[in-house]
Amino acid sequence: MAIDGHTQLVGLIGWPVEHSLSPAMHNGAFAALGLNWRYVPLPVPPGQIEAAVKGLAALGFRGANVTVPHKQAVVPALDTIAPDARRLGAVNTIVVERSEDGEVTIGGYNTDARGFIAALREGGFDPQGRSAVVVGAGGAARAVVSGLLWSGSGGVTVLNRTPERAQALISDLGRRSEDASRLRALPLTPENLIASARAADLLVNATTVGMWPHVGGSIWPDTVPIPAHLTVFDLVYNPLETRLLRQARESGAHAVGGLGMLVRQGALAFEMWTGEPAPVEVMREACEQALGG
Repeated sequence: MAIDGHTQLVGLIGWPVEHSLSPAMHNGAFAALGLNWRYVPLPVPPGQIEAAVKGLAALGFRGANVTVPHKQAVVPALDTIAPDARRLGAVNTIVVERSEDGEVTIGGYNTDARGFIAALREGGFDPQGRSAVVVGAGGAARAVVSGLLWSGSGGVTVLNRTPERAQALISDLGRRSEDASRLRALPLTPENLIASARAADLLVNATTVGMWPHVGGSIWPDTVPIPAHLTVFDLVYNPLETRLLRQARESGAHAVGGLGMLVRQGALAFEMWTGEPAPVEVMREACEQALGG
């Protein structure tokens, strides 16, 4: 469908955005449904996020996704913050609403936690009442831990090389959720990782270890098999088959790749913008094609 005066625009605000799969994913979905919409990358350097948000409204955009490093910095620039975003203290989806009299409201949402839980359940794991180990303490870990708390996990242990960051994460999320009793933080060492994983039901890699081009990396040591009772979820989706996932399968554990989270959080944003059911499988196939899978 050609771009014309009726084309509706959404985009991705981040720095950098060149390697994102989101344009391929969303534009594939728009084409599949015959929607006259386009999704464009919007590189916004640090310090320019407020101007970028104002620009969305001024240029007639219907919304945007927000990625690193702006997910927390964007919050003060928005008119409203949804409970899911407030719970995380971060926004990954913006919806621009216009009333009949022309008044514009720019709302912030977060689909990361719900996208993670949807992908986790799609992968065959229900976190209700079950314990988890999350490696990492950045934005991805924040979404994962929040999603696990929200879905009734029996307890979450956060491991990070800088233990102060892990402690800060659980303190903040515990305060926001008013439930710190299910959270604990530990330094990331092989001993802590192995012991925590053996006592848990789920292991999540929320770091970039193993991401292309450093595909030989893994959070798990070579010398010890991954416990076979575990479900291992690697948020890394490039490559689709990470070293951690191979280690899990070779040990008899259940392995779930990270592409599902990207697709599911994107599908939720798609539905917010368009009001149409997202063609999830089309979005997944577009990502796989972009990755060469």
